[in-house]
Amino acid sequence: MDTTATGATPETRPERSPGARRERLVRGPGVLLVWLYGVMSVGAVSRSVYQIATDYGRAPLSYLLSAAAGAVYVFITYTLVRGGETARKVALVCCAAELFGVLAVGTWTLIEPSVFADHTVWTWYGMEYLFIPVALPVTGIMWLLASRRGQDLPRP
Repeated sequence: MDTTATGATPETRPERSPGARRERLVRGPGVLLVWLYGVMSVGAVSRSVYQIATDYGRAPLSYLLSAAAGAVYVFITYTLVRGGETARKVALVCCAAELFGVLAVGTWTLIEPSVFADHTVWTWYGMEYLFIPVALPVTGIMWLLASRRGQDLPRP
């Protein structure tokens, strides 16, 4: 017999109201967005874990910034997959914070490169990652704003 944590059977389980249903954010272009965030999560986290484990003393600021970027990517990926209005709002705030971080670190690496003993994921606005780190939050913000209105990404 299939029961839930409340003990309701499929026959007695209350139907969720249409308003309570979680809005899917992973549809259309959102699938590509989640895929890219997933790839960046793996790349940034694995890079930072390896660098922190093997050579932390050489460039702690760089490696911690890469770890922070990885954590942001993982969290945004999770919120996009989770879906719903609250997750959309949280992802929107995280994408804005990510964009600020990419622009700040990217500018910092151009103005004062001597501060960084090694590159971060966001060095030179993510040039080593084909500028995906700067394009991803912009695209994410556009998608999340469009999803609020129930539309797909605006077409050029």
